[in-house]
Amino acid sequence: MHARRSIGLAFALASAASFGISGILASSLLDAGWSSGAVTTVRISGGALVLLGPTLWLLRGRWDAVARSWKEVLVLGVLAIALCQLAFFSAVAYIQPSLALLIEFLGPVLLVFATWAVTRRAPAWLTLAGAGVALVGLALISGVGGDALHPIGVLLALGSAIGNAAYWVVASKPDSELHPIALAGLGMVVGAVVLGAASLSGLLPFEATAEPVVLAGSTVPMWVAVALVVLVSTAAAYVLGILGGRRLGATLASFVGYSETMFAIAWTALLLWILPTPPQLLGAAAIIAGVVLVRLGQSPRTRAARSPNVVEGVPAP
Repeated sequence: MHARRSIGLAFALASAASFGISGILASSLLDAGWSSGAVTTVRISGGALVLLGPTLWLLRGRWDAVARSWKEVLVLGVLAIALCQLAFFSAVAYIQPSLALLIEFLGPVLLVFATWAVTRRAPAWLTLAGAGVALVGLALISGVGGDALHPIGVLLALGSAIGNAAYWVVASKPDSELHPIALAGLGMVVGAVVLGAASLSGLLPFEATAEPVVLAGSTVPMWVAVALVVLVSTAAAYVLGILGGRRLGATLASFVGYSETMFAIAWTALLLWILPTPPQLLGAAAIIAGVVLVRLGQSPRTRAARSPNVVEGVPAP
């Protein structure tokens, strides 16, 4: 069990690191004239194409498993991928991107409380404490200011939080019949269809250019940035997240996902030479402390010390 968790943690951290570099890669395309809708649609569509071959190979002769797992695929594609992306980029038209990110990352907290409400089984107090500490750390890293909140922006960002929570629910399903690569591939196909429809309808503005982009201080062909965002921060990131989620369970995997913001800071310092501020460093420490508390809240010793009628408030790994 310890080895399984260690491997799961490695996968989850690798996923967070892959997601964390997406901001730099996407920014290079945005600065070259791409719209956020174009970056999102190409990112997910490209990820679907990259995983199409491995997905078809893994599913050969097993399409009955896909039929039985259609709910997983739809939740991943529609909620965790399409809704999360659409809602986030729509929210930033009304509120700060940092605030939208903070609200989106409420997903793990929503997951804890939603499961508590459904099962009426309270999570460990260490889990609740860890959630609070991690959110404080995320706020410090995001640099949320004091601007007035726009209700539409907040509601849209909450939609992205629901998508975030849905991702961890599906990614952490231990009895799934679908291989993580196949699940990610099928989910991206569904997500690409939804995002493509949104782009064609004008709901998600689509503008792209073939101009070279500036990436980490160097001018490179546009396709280099597209390839990196598709391969690293999309295809690899989603697959690694599912691999980690199935080994760690929804609670721990989702809170480890908070390290995405820490990796984003690290990538920014490494590639752009923009060093983190003291509040960001403090926020990173708070996130680590929060994840440790969540992990302690899931430990067998903590569970054994609690009432038999009170169990962890999220799906067990």
